[in-house]
Amino acid sequence: MPKLTIREHNVETGEIVDREMTDAEQKAHLADAKALDDAFAHKAENAIAKAALLERLGITADEAALLLG
Repeated sequence: MPKLTIREHNVETGEIVDREMTDAEQKAHLADAKALDDAFAHKAENAIAKAALLERLGITADEAALLLG
């Protein structure tokens, strides 16, 4: 797998440097990306389950909110 790059911008000098991530930076980046993907997948699964439950109950989301509120 090719190394990802990081852009560093020194605002005082205006210098811009593109460099490869270190192994530790790349490992952290990939772990963060996986955690984000997992969170989105979990949220999507919950939305699907909620919609299925509302359909089984025969009520709308607004009606469920009234019951729970």
